[in-house]
Amino acid sequence: MVGYRCFFALGATVVLGGALALPSSHPTLYTRSRDGLNLAAKAAKKLYLGTATNADQWNDTVYYSILKDNAEFGQITAANVMKWFDTEPEPGVFTFEDGDVIADFVKKTGKKLRGHNCVWHNQLPDWVVNGTFTPSELAFVVERHCYELVHHYQGQVWDVINEALNDDGTFRSDIFYDTLNSTYIPIALRAARRADPHAKLYINDYNIEGTGAKSTALKNLIKSLKREGVPIDGVGIQCHLTVGEIPTTLQQNMEEFAALGVEVAITELDMRFLNQTANAEGLAQQRADYETVIKACNAVEKCVGVTLWDFTDKYSWIPTTPPDEGYPCPWDENLKKKPAYDGIIQGFH
Repeated sequence: MVGYRCFFALGATVVLGGALALPSSHPTLYTRSRDGLNLAAKAAKKLYLGTATNADQWNDTVYYSILKDNAEFGQITAANVMKWFDTEPEPGVFTFEDGDVIADFVKKTGKKLRGHNCVWHNQLPDWVVNGTFTPSELAFVVERHCYELVHHYQGQVWDVINEALNDDGTFRSDIFYDTLNSTYIPIALRAARRADPHAKLYINDYNIEGTGAKSTALKNLIKSLKREGVPIDGVGIQCHLTVGEIPTTLQQNMEEFAALGVEVAITELDMRFLNQTANAEGLAQQRADYETVIKACNAVEKCVGVTLWDFTDKYSWIPTTPPDEGYPCPWDENLKKKPAYDGIIQGFH
């Protein structure tokens, strides 16, 4: 999962693999769900069920009609266009036009917006990756970028720090850590707080779904930040999972994060098939696994919501290789609901 977003390119849609064959015919038009994923989440006292999206997918009219339906989705994450490569392509030159398309859609439809992200080792412009900064210079660059980005999109939730840790719990080696050690994290969080006192500030990461070295390291980081008075409001648990391999300590782990005085959100949920067939049996397992994950969030009061990392296999970042890999989303490539959809609904009940 490290560096997975390199599958994306600005202005390009990634469509990979063949369609998943399901027993029933595929509809040509979207019919609003009697329930709806977001309605189910809100009935369970969560703030939202949301999805990531790219605006260049919106000319797909069936996709767009599902996306804008507030019964299905009450929150939107910009999959790419709020990242550093798009928002500050040159030093001190900020370009928010692409991100504003997402923000305007969110405002128009009455959904919530999640900003993604401020500081991440991937999808950086060349001037950052190849820069020869002194510590004070890079501290200024990080501070400026976080401040301008969060200030532009007032009142939102932000993944300020994204994927800072290795799986063994050590800090990831990148331009930020190699120059500033871990001090770039409080620098970024404090800049984001100055930019918007009302924003929710998160650290977001993968492979922290269950207890283990990486989740323990993140808990220790949060304790350290809080001791130092650094603003931190939440932990984003990505949940890029594999069918049949759901961590048994998912709920316990969320509770341990929440006990530190932060809220928790599932931020990038999908569930791929890996070396197993997406037949009726496999789809039933995927449904059960989605239900398990949602139930874990539902059981933890401070788990505030769930975001899918796009809702259809058609636009997923995960390559599909029939018959046994991919197919990670609740809707298939023909925008028909899979059993996983019902698993999510049931998980909120």
